[in-house]
Amino acid sequence: MTDIEQLVLELARELGGRGLKLATAESCTGGGIAQALTEVAGASDWFDRGFVTYSNDAKMEMLGVSAATLERHGAVSEGTVLEMARGALARSPAQLSVAVSGVAGPGGGSADKPVGTVWIGWAATPGWSRAELFHFPGNRSAVRRATIAAALQGLRAHLDGL
Repeated sequence: MTDIEQLVLELARELGGRGLKLATAESCTGGGIAQALTEVAGASDWFDRGFVTYSNDAKMEMLGVSAATLERHGAVSEGTVLEMARGALARSPAQLSVAVSGVAGPGGGSADKPVGTVWIGWAATPGWSRAELFHFPGNRSAVRRATIAAALQGLRAHLDGL
């Protein structure tokens, strides 16, 4: 069993046991978090929906990310992932969400945001949210896998703190 599979099983147990629903808002992982979550039979008991918002237009239209945030800070930023995470909660019956936006590579990086730069944001009702910046090594696949694992670990940590 992989670390990701173990994290998903732990989340399934915790979310299901608490009667909580989860939503995801993904950019650089392209739905990979939702895919990992739905590998567990019965995920519909605690996983409500996933938003794959790869483009800035999708982030604005589907999650309510402001154009000003995207223009000022870019898609790979603390402000953007926090707005994505909050938007997923606002547009679903979920009580907990996770959002990711990053530069998976191999291209697209810059001096300020090199390949492997990923912001992950988490939000929960009523009104809790936080974001964290990561710099993952490796190729596109490795960055995406690491992002999925870190997103799930953050969810688990939040649930442990409740």
